[in-house]
Amino acid sequence: MITIDVSSRRQVEMIDVTEQVRESIRQSNIQTGMAVIFTPHTTAAVTINENADPDVVSDLVMELNKIVPFDDHYRHAEGNSAAHLKSSLVSASETIIVDGGAPVLGTWQGIYFCEFDGPRRRKLHIQVIGT
Repeated sequence: MITIDVSSRRQVEMIDVTEQVRESIRQSNIQTGMAVIFTPHTTAAVTINENADPDVVSDLVMELNKIVPFDDHYRHAEGNSAAHLKSSLVSASETIIVDGGAPVLGTWQGIYFCEFDGPRRRKLHIQVIGT
């Protein structure tokens, strides 16, 4: 398993980690298989989406904030219930096919670490499994 550090600067932020994941897969020396990307944080997530137009990420953040508002009379005492809900909606992990020692992604796809309770320093685990 390879672990990378991710630092966010805003409360809600999507950070492109595609190149770090690509490098982790390369370092594993596995040519064919799959990579599981997992964040062990209950207020963060991982997703795959377009990385060509930054407006896509802005739109995703905007709409997630509308769907799950920061203040909605939540009962959780820490005040970060919205972050927990967003994490569950998006998911704590992604599984990606590995072929030729690289992640199989579409032309416009990137891998994002999603911060919902930042700014913070986080961990992202990558487990590459050969077939």
